Amino acid sequence: MAEHNELGKLGEQIAADYLLRNGYTILKRNYYLDKAEIDIIAQKERKTLVIVEVKTRNSDFFGDPQDFVTPSKIKLLVKAANEYVISNDLDLDVRFDIIAIIKNKTLEKIEHFEDAFYHF
Repeated sequence: MAEHNELGKLGEQIAADYLLRNGYTILKRNYYLDKAEIDIIAQKERKTLVIVEVKTRNSDFFGDPQDFVTPSKIKLLVKAANEYVISNDLDLDVRFDIIAIIKNKTLEKIEHFEDAFYHF
């Protein structure tokens, strides 16, 4: 597996552990719909489904990890979240979060951006 793929998987595990420590329930990891992937689907409050995009980098040299969530990625996340809600017959509010992680040999930094973007 490519090194960046390993870092991405490690970041997703760090994010899942972080969410669990902070009172979230993980409903699904790596939910796929066509070209879209939701890294983590979670819930904390009963009425809110939390769609989490995890971005992991080994440094912020090229920019903060959260800056790499592009408009096209947001569009795919919204599409996949909509399908998840419909296929599971859920009547919940949906929130989109980003967990940005910088992880290298000397640093592990986690930032959680709640309501990082709004679906339209």
